[in-house]
Amino acid sequence: MFVDRLNRWKVRLAAFLVALVAVTSLPLLNAPVLADSPSTTIDFVSPQWLADHADDTDLRILDVRMNPLDYINSHIPGAVNIADNTFRGPNGRLPVQYWEQQKIEALFREAGVNNDSHVVIYSDGNSILGSTMVAYLLERGGLDRVSVLDGGFKGYREASLPVTKAFPQYERGNFTLADNEAIRVTLDQVREFLSGDADVVFIDPRPAALFAGEEEIFIRNGHIPGANNIPWPTFTAGEDNFHQLKALDDIRALLAARDITPDDDIVVTCSTGREATLQYVVLKHLLGYPNVRVYEGSWTEYSAQPDLPVATGRDPRA
Repeated sequence: MFVDRLNRWKVRLAAFLVALVAVTSLPLLNAPVLADSPSTTIDFVSPQWLADHADDTDLRILDVRMNPLDYINSHIPGAVNIADNTFRGPNGRLPVQYWEQQKIEALFREAGVNNDSHVVIYSDGNSILGSTMVAYLLERGGLDRVSVLDGGFKGYREASLPVTKAFPQYERGNFTLADNEAIRVTLDQVREFLSGDADVVFIDPRPAALFAGEEEIFIRNGHIPGANNIPWPTFTAGEDNFHQLKALDDIRALLAARDITPDDDIVVTCSTGREATLQYVVLKHLLGYPNVRVYEGSWTEYSAQPDLPVATGRDPRA
């Protein structure tokens, strides 16, 4: 009898263990669902679009001009001033590198950026690069919707749209940074590209003289061997307005003339990781090139590595 009872308990125990395994293998009803990394959309919007959407509750406008007096004198209503150079500094080894992730998150929060914000960025002066750099950082941080004001503050004023001296009232944002490593490459990856069989196309948007090594600025001067020199102003209206893009068909034709196609694995590299962001944003988000990344350390970091090759001379394809 004892043996029969023991056998019955063994059967019951086995059944219980099978049920326990089955239950624990099911997803918990209250367990968090891990979503894919957010997919950021970056576009260019017109001054009129911005004026028409000024009252959108999720809109946050960032004025990234470096001189605070420019902002104080006149800015787009609702815009928060946070200079683009706020996001970079020394990292203990190199100058003007992007701050660590937690500091970047805090800076965007102080500017009132929330997780559900649609951020529009503008600048002024002789380059659009501050705007595209901040747009790139927001994508890097995982924000869904980012726009750059086509034409910048100059284009906005020329459209006779309202400006103000009044400072906006806003609360500290809740932006939670989700680092997207897929849109950038590291020095170690660049080393692998140069030493292996990787078919990577480097685009260098610096001025031709700097690309060629004709200016004695860096520890070593020149460019990554094989890089394509396409100065960033060629993507813009130039002296008429460095904040306004050329027609996308013109940019496509420029790239096609250099045999750069959507099938290429593209890395954009410049002096400090700022110039590269314009061509990154245009190629990836406006033209739809799927494989585009930024080498953030760029020539500041690369030139300080004595083991890496340096090429000089102007690009004969330019």
